Amino acid sequence: MTSDATITREIRALMAAGDRAGATALLKSLLRDVTGVAVAAATIRADEYSLNSINGFVDLADGQALFFKFHQEENEESGVAEYYNAEILKEAGYPVDVPVYIERRPGRQILLYRRRADPRLADVCVAIERGAATAIDAESVIALQRRTDAALARVMIASLHRADAAAIAREPIHQLFHHRLHDGDSATLGGRVGRFYIGQDFAFPGCALPWETLANAPWRINGRDYPITLDRAFTDALALLSPERLAGHGAVIAHGDAHNANVWLERDAAGAAPRLCLFDPAFAGRHVPALLAEVKATFHNILAHPFWLYDPAEAERRYSARVRLVDGVIEIEHDHALSPLRRAFLESKARLMWRPLLDALRARGWLPDDWERIVRLALFCGPTLVMDLRAGGSGGHNPTSAAIGLATAITLASAPAGDGPPDPVQDFLALATP
Repeated sequence: MTSDATITREIRALMAAGDRAGATALLKSLLRDVTGVAVAAATIRADEYSLNSINGFVDLADGQALFFKFHQEENEESGVAEYYNAEILKEAGYPVDVPVYIERRPGRQILLYRRRADPRLADVCVAIERGAATAIDAESVIALQRRTDAALARVMIASLHRADAAAIAREPIHQLFHHRLHDGDSATLGGRVGRFYIGQDFAFPGCALPWETLANAPWRINGRDYPITLDRAFTDALALLSPERLAGHGAVIAHGDAHNANVWLERDAAGAAPRLCLFDPAFAGRHVPALLAEVKATFHNILAHPFWLYDPAEAERRYSARVRLVDGVIEIEHDHALSPLRRAFLESKARLMWRPLLDALRARGWLPDDWERIVRLALFCGPTLVMDLRAGGSGGHNPTSAAIGLATAITLASAPAGDGPPDPVQDFLALATP
């Protein structure tokens, strides 16, 4: 029996089980309650970017054509007081789409927007990387991204402030990081780490490894040594990304989850220049820890591409990987690399967004000495906690994409030792350093 307090969880569970009809029926009930209008039709999209969310289209009986989206986290009913703060983003100066209807109560949270013909930036970028025809070329997209990164930095810096630990701890953005690392006991690893990885077996091209080996071995990736283990990365993230630990480093008003599937490429019919417009502010807040504010966007818009995270089957067709255990070291060789588009995004995000923000924190004396370690561990949470990276696990990964994914995670968590091939994360942080 579905309760009103868990309806979004039930919709997502039904979709995961393949019961689209059941999910749609529950969705219509929720939409009718939220809008007060009968639902003529509702369609849930099959969307590769909605890793923890559901979106689609709804036609109301009064003629309104809407786009809906909700984000549903496990245990959110007890862990999050409120999502969806579009109004504070608009007031702060962010380019943001304001929903027509909002339901904020945990377990029922959903946004409904005026339906648009505008594409999401994520779809445009992937089309460019696949060589498909697009209404806007790569050079124009890169220019838009640069303009937007600079604008986001200005808004964040203008909102930069001190916030007490209690205010920081209430921010929903922690659902994306610290809350996924534990089951309520913040001193012990659990959460998605426990469900996805601990005690599991891992299949890679060339070998299979149990968690105990994978968790405790150092890594050599494309000839470069990374002196960290998965267990150490998760354990350090649990400690350094706690809300209490982040409270002393400045806070900003921020979207918090502005990956490109939450960004419209807005084109004005009157001929005005296109712009990027944010939506789905599920984790927006007034007191977002400054060092977390753009982590999700940085990982998901750059290092999750091309293809390996969102389309593992295509990654398996395009790339090769080999994994070996040699003298206790996990050796991975793979040929995945950032596309020219993502490299341009990396440079833009580092120079135009991260460096100004870090400069502002340093000028106020709020930038901790270990800021790079904090940012690296937050980035590491991107691939490892957004979905199960294990081949054959709930994330739909195969041995090749699993190898690329875990190799990417390790390069996020640790700088390489010594010289070797270029490391995109090392390059990014060098450009961002104030």
